[in-house]
Amino acid sequence: MKILLSLLVIAACAGVWKYYSCHSWDKTFPKSDKVDVKKVSFVNRYGIELVGDLYTPKNIGKEKLPAIAVSGPFGAVKEQSSGLYAQTMAEKGFVTLAFDPSYTGESGGKPRLVASPDINTEDMSAAVDFLSNLPFVNADKIGVIGICGFGGFALNAAAMDTRIKATVTATMYDMSRVNANGYFDAMDENARYALKEKLNAQRTSDFKNGTYAPEAGLPDKLTGDEPQFVKDYYDYYKTPRGYHKRSKNSNTGWNMTYALSFINMPILSYSNEIRTPVLMIHGEKAHSRYFSEDAFKKLKGKNKELMIIPDANHVDLYDNLEKIPFDKITQFFMENLK
Repeated sequence: MKILLSLLVIAACAGVWKYYSCHSWDKTFPKSDKVDVKKVSFVNRYGIELVGDLYTPKNIGKEKLPAIAVSGPFGAVKEQSSGLYAQTMAEKGFVTLAFDPSYTGESGGKPRLVASPDINTEDMSAAVDFLSNLPFVNADKIGVIGICGFGGFALNAAAMDTRIKATVTATMYDMSRVNANGYFDAMDENARYALKEKLNAQRTSDFKNGTYAPEAGLPDKLTGDEPQFVKDYYDYYKTPRGYHKRSKNSNTGWNMTYALSFINMPILSYSNEIRTPVLMIHGEKAHSRYFSEDAFKKLKGKNKELMIIPDANHVDLYDNLEKIPFDKITQFFMENLK
């Protein structure tokens, strides 16, 4: 292991990416004594520095291991759900990378509080770049896990990036669809036009003021009249269960105009061209279940599986170890990254 760490330092000195010494535990889940974790950074194709946590099984030998890149939920950080998934899969024998997407958490990109269908898809492929160049990773055995909104980006990346050999989505959102059409596709063309008028007027105002107006995030307190899914989000992001100081969803919301590019750029246009295996997981009682069900219908061939978790809501698949089917996920990757 010491030789491998030396190679990491050499790579950092070469300017390919950076490797950090041990850092204090700042996650929303307990630390496992079965894995090692180091903070790393790397650059995506747009020159944005991404920061991640690299999890490796303790005492890994000389054999190159399969690897998994993990990100999401949308607006969350690597210290939350994606880190839990990454640590758990490292316990199962995989090298894993939980990373903050562009403009989020410890990763770079300005202005903050924005998102992009293109750049956030690229972030997934940049994580594959990083994993592919680790000396203890088999570059032909790399998969991805996308949670919530990054489930959609994971599928979008898999449709483009042939290096991704297997894809898991958990409690997936299609961020283009929900921004363009609203929940359950309730927005018609006129409502969508009114939204675009509002957001473009805000762009004019933002430019004039030299600032970016935020949209409303989760409330700091609940009234009791909110939809159940808002209560579910609150229970994760606003309580000790999942609160993190760098998470957009735990704190402020996005910039109000972030949705414009999603309205006009469907991210799953070519998901039917994915030739590698896909496992989609969603909760039976999740408000977002229809995103996975419809995306699943578009996938072709015998390389797909939709798993509905009984009695689970959307955020149960963020951190509920009694609901997240880690045994199934492990089996899926072992079979398809062999």
